[in-house]
Amino acid sequence: MKAKIIINEHYPIGNIDRRIYGSFIEHLGRAVYGGIYEPTHKSADDCGFRRDVIELVRQIGVPVVRYPGGNFVSGYQWTDGTGERSKRPRRLDLAWKSIETNEIGIDEFQEWAKRVGSEVLMAVNLGTGTPQDAQNLLEYCNLDTDTHYAGMRRKNGFEKPFGIKTWCLGNEMDGHWQMGHKTAEEYGRIATETAKLMKWTDPSIELVACGSSNYDMKTFGEWEMTVLDHAYDYIDYLSLHQYYGNHTDNTADFLARSVHMDAFIKSVASICDAIKAKKHAKKSIYLSFDEWNVWFHSNGKKVEDWQIAPPILEDIYTLEDALLVGCMLITLQNNCDRVKIACLAQLVNVIAPIMTENGGKAWAQTIFYPYMYASVYGRGTALRPVVKCDGYQSSDGLQAPYLETAVIHNGDTRELIVFAVNRSLDEEIELDFAPCGFDGATLHRHVELYSDDIKQTNSAASQSVAPAEREVQDVPQLKKHSWNMLVYQY
Repeated sequence: MKAKIIINEHYPIGNIDRRIYGSFIEHLGRAVYGGIYEPTHKSADDCGFRRDVIELVRQIGVPVVRYPGGNFVSGYQWTDGTGERSKRPRRLDLAWKSIETNEIGIDEFQEWAKRVGSEVLMAVNLGTGTPQDAQNLLEYCNLDTDTHYAGMRRKNGFEKPFGIKTWCLGNEMDGHWQMGHKTAEEYGRIATETAKLMKWTDPSIELVACGSSNYDMKTFGEWEMTVLDHAYDYIDYLSLHQYYGNHTDNTADFLARSVHMDAFIKSVASICDAIKAKKHAKKSIYLSFDEWNVWFHSNGKKVEDWQIAPPILEDIYTLEDALLVGCMLITLQNNCDRVKIACLAQLVNVIAPIMTENGGKAWAQTIFYPYMYASVYGRGTALRPVVKCDGYQSSDGLQAPYLETAVIHNGDTRELIVFAVNRSLDEEIELDFAPCGFDGATLHRHVELYSDDIKQTNSAASQSVAPAEREVQDVPQLKKHSWNMLVYQY
């Protein structure tokens, strides 16, 4: 099969915000306890953080991590996770039917974020919490005033403010599963009043309001319009969440789901622009796709309630999953003019690219690799690709090209980075790359993620699915069901 990619230096999509390669740590399962934090582990540092996990996170170059949830945040009392650990209360976490020890809170997490070279995307509780609770947390984190909560932070040993710049106004408040679930009208009002208090406290922050929990919510569209009607003037971003799974074991349908993701993004952007026009507003609302991933392997697996850090949602990913994750990253890159923040959910153990054994090894899952390469190399300006190749229609009507691609121009290194997924299950793609305006562009490097077995997984014992450097060819060949990164220099 032949395919052609045409790009032109004069047709950019936009500059990629580095936060598009963010991730997510929730107090859920073994994400925190046994994931990032295990003080008895042989690799533990002076704060009890696993250094083997830190090294893997650094390899990805994760720029921002959303914390502490997720569903967890809608019942979270943030003061529980501050101050002397021996005095912190144990709480029932109703979101995940677990016991929360509060050994880790914002005091510790902001330190972990510094150690991995990341920033915190902080979520506030608008389920059981109040606008005043959110404002108090912001004061604790960001202010250097002679006032109660800033003084509490200093008393807890942190003289300088944490300086957290981006904040989520709750989580999935349209969902009936959410503690403190609200109608769009109720949420729009509390989000607006919370945003006012927070921006009056620290005008430098940016705020993310909750969009729909997924595209299939019955209130999708109406929810966004109502929330934006209330909060447009006070917020900077609207969130999107979406997970995909191969529930019917139909690989072709599964790999087409990124086409659905693209349509979801464009639909929400259109709604934002409609409210902008209605309000005669000058600013645009950008998008924060702050939960996305493949999630289905662990569905239906039960663990006993009221455990500390039980093994919940520990999906083991295949090459097939990595291909869709690669396509979803490409979708985010090709929508970088509107999507400025995105968080692969989650980072460690819970539907995650990084897995650990309690007391044992940490390792990279298959989805680690397209995520890492996108984050490390996908910085610069996304160019609008014209792709000429065959495609197919999924059983639910999605039109998917066999070649999914994004092209990133890095002017500093004089490189064009091509991310390419061959969706075909049977045929190689012979790739013709036609870059207009980049004289002398030649292929310098070809990295491939492939296995003959599309269901192949990784484990602590074996990295069966790992990137390989391919021999550079004038006309590169993309294997069937493969993820690829091609680096052209000019």
